[in-house]
Amino acid sequence: MSDLKIAAARALACLDLTNLNDDCTSEDVKSLCQKANTRHGPTAAVCIWPQFVEEAKGHLLGTGIRIATVVNFPGGDEPAEQVLDMTEKAIADGADEIDMVIPYKALMEGSPELTSALVSRVTNAAGNARVKTILETGILGDAELIQEACKEALEGGADFLKTSTGKVAVNATPVAARLLLEAIRDSGKPVGFKPAGGVKNTADAAAYLELCDEIMGREWASPSTFRIGASGVLTALLATLDGVDTPVETAGY
Repeated sequence: MSDLKIAAARALACLDLTNLNDDCTSEDVKSLCQKANTRHGPTAAVCIWPQFVEEAKGHLLGTGIRIATVVNFPGGDEPAEQVLDMTEKAIADGADEIDMVIPYKALMEGSPELTSALVSRVTNAAGNARVKTILETGILGDAELIQEACKEALEGGADFLKTSTGKVAVNATPVAARLLLEAIRDSGKPVGFKPAGGVKNTADAAAYLELCDEIMGREWASPSTFRIGASGVLTALLATLDGVDTPVETAGY
C-alpha cells in the first residue's frame, strides 16, 4: 500500500465527518450518518448541531460511530449557564463528545482565566463524554496567545485541543497545529488534537498525521487521540483508497 493510501486509511478512521452548515436539515443529517459508514470502514464520529443529536443517535445505532456536537459555537461568548444547559441536553440526547468554543475574545481582552473556568464546568457537565476545546487559533493569531489558550484549556481539563470552528477566514494551519501538539506533549496529559476547517484533500490530512508522528510519536495518532474535522475531505480519502483520481477540492468546512 502506498504512503498516501496508508495516510488516507488512518485519516478516515480519525475523521469527524461534519455538517455545521446554517441550513442543515434532518435529511442532511441522515445522509451524513449514512456517508460516515463507508465502504472502507466507519469514520470516528459525525459532528452536528445539537438539535440533531437525537436523530443521529437513531441513524447510527450499532455502527460504533460516535456523535459529536457543538456548544458556545461559533462565537465563544454565550452565557455560561446557557452553555452548560446545552451541554447537559446534548448528553441526554445521546452525544458522545462535546466540541466547545472557549471564550477566546475574553482571553484576547486579558481574561484568560475565564477559559479554564468554563472548560472545567463543561467537562463536569459532560460527565464521561469527551470535551474538545475549540481555541479559534486563526483569530488568536499570535503564538503566545495560542499557547495561553492551550494552557488554560488544559488546566480546565480539556480532553482535546481543537484549532478552529471552520467559521472564520483562517482555520487549521500547520503552524497552529504544531503549537497545540507541543502544548499537549509538554503537558504530559492524555489529551488529543483536532485540526478543523481547511482540510480538503488526502495530502492535507497526511500533513497533520505527519506532524503528530513527529511531535507525539508514530503510535500516538488514533481515533482516541486524533481527529480531523472536515466535511468535504471524505470524498478525497475514499478516492485515494479506491486508487482513482482525487476529485477537485470541495468548498466548505
